[in-house]
This record gives sequence, structure tokens and C-alpha cells, in this order.
Amino acid sequence: MSVRSGARGYVLRAACVIAGGALVLAGCTKNTEDNAPTVEKVKVEKVDSIAAKLPEKIKQSGKLVVAVNVPYQPNEYKDADGRIVGYDVDLMDAVASVLGVRAEYQESGFEKIIPGVDAGTYDVGMSSMTDTKEREGAADFVNYFSAGIQWAQQKGKPVDPNNACGKRVAVQRTTIEETEEVPAKSKKCEAEGKPAISIMPFDEQSAAATALVLGQVDAMSADSPVTAYAIKQNKDKLEPAGPLFQSQPYGWPVKKGSPLAAVLQEALQHLMDSGEYRKIAENWGVEEGAITKATINGAVG
Repeated sequence: MSVRSGARGYVLRAACVIAGGALVLAGCTKNTEDNAPTVEKVKVEKVDSIAAKLPEKIKQSGKLVVAVNVPYQPNEYKDADGRIVGYDVDLMDAVASVLGVRAEYQESGFEKIIPGVDAGTYDVGMSSMTDTKEREGAADFVNYFSAGIQWAQQKGKPVDPNNACGKRVAVQRTTIEETEEVPAKSKKCEAEGKPAISIMPFDEQSAAATALVLGQVDAMSADSPVTAYAIKQNKDKLEPAGPLFQSQPYGWPVKKGSPLAAVLQEALQHLMDSGEYRKIAENWGVEEGAITKATINGAVG
């Protein structure tokens, strides 16, 4: 969920090795995935009645400027040619098609997406961002997906997410996994007189997965689609550690009070009703988190 919350700093970059597939390569400095899956684009037609509701500035420019932070496989990352691809990208492209414009992706620091949207630098953010009550104070969110937290472990080396005291757990820096979920579990350990969890933050999610593959950590905590993808790319090395939990909505942030939110919501609902939304999710193997009703500001709790 991102459950990604702010600036991504740098703590440790795993060694650039091949271990279990392309995901490990993605942890290296080139920040692309050589063996990115070939995913068919779903063809989507313009819907004039929805497109007519776009703010005039976007209508005139013919483009939707989208802030994105990569990599975060399988939602947004770069393929071997340096193109930004992923589930989120295909879905946003489909929404843009409904609106008769093109999505122009501009890379941004994760922590700069909402301020950039507020300042008008970007029309919308798209980076697996969890819609939270706190974030709703700074932006409106169009909810398009439901994600939970899912831990992974090395095969045959079980880790209980609810009793990981003394374990080393990899997370992506500034995600909710780093700032809230794992720290809360660690504090519980300490309150019970057990050793704290060693929280190991990484600059990129792929580097966190690499660390687990190499045995540098005991477990990894990440958004459910991201963990599922890491396991899929490293089938011989990784497996789930416990069930998915704490499901919350992903959302696209737009400027607070902007009429764009309702337009994106309507375009998204059209894709849900037509079945094209579901097809995009299935193409990327993330249909478990697919929803049937597009909402605005649907933060849980």
C-alpha cells in the first residue's frame, strides 16, 4: 500500500549479482529490469461525455502530467529500454485514453509528489501511494486499488510477522512498513522483554528483495502486490511469511479541491464497469487487489 510515505534516502545497496532472476538485477545501480514481463496493453476508447469534463488546461494541452517515483515492481518501474512500465502505468494510460489525452510521466522524489501536485507542477501523482487521513489533508485521492502488507521469507526459513523479535527485516525507506508497521511490532517485542526487530531500510524495494534473496536479512515487509512480484521473480528462493494484512486503498493524489478528482474517478469507474480495469489487473497478476467502485478520499481509519 504505498504505504510509501516520504523521501527515500539511501542506506544500503545490495551487490549487483544475478540471484533468482531479474528482480535482483533491478536492485543494481542501473535501475531497470532486463527481464521485465511482456504485458499486453488493453485498448481503450475515448469517452466524449467524460472527456468533456476535463479542466480546460489539460484539455488544451492534450496531456495529463503524472508524477511517478520508480522503481516499485510491478506497479511502476523501468524496463531494459528505460521506459516506465507497470500495472499503474497501464491503468493510468487507460484512464488517459478514456479522457482523450496522453499521460506524460515525469519522475519525482516520492516525498515531492504531493507538494508538486499542490503547486501545479503535476496534474496527478501515481506511485502506489496509500490514501491515508493524514495525506488527505494535503491532497484529494482517487482510489483505484486495495493493497495490504505481506511479508516474505527465505524458503524453508520461517519467520512469524507477529513474533519477529530479534530478526532482521528489510523494508523500503520511508514506507509505512518502515515508519509504522515494523516499528510497532518491534516496540511490542521490547515491551515483552524480547529483543527488538532490526529494521533494515533500503533505497529501493528491489534492493530489499535482493538482501532477502542473499540472506542478508531474515524477512522483508512490503505492499502485497510488490511482495507477490518479488516471490514470483525469485520462486526458488522466497516464499510468503504469513497472510496478507492491513488492507488499505491506493490513491492518485490531485490538488485539494480540484475538479480533476471527479473526472478521474468517473473515467476509472467506466473502466471498471467495462471490464477493462479488471483485464489490466489480470495482465499484471494483481487482480487480488482489484476493486469494483472508484472512490475519492477512501482512507481507512
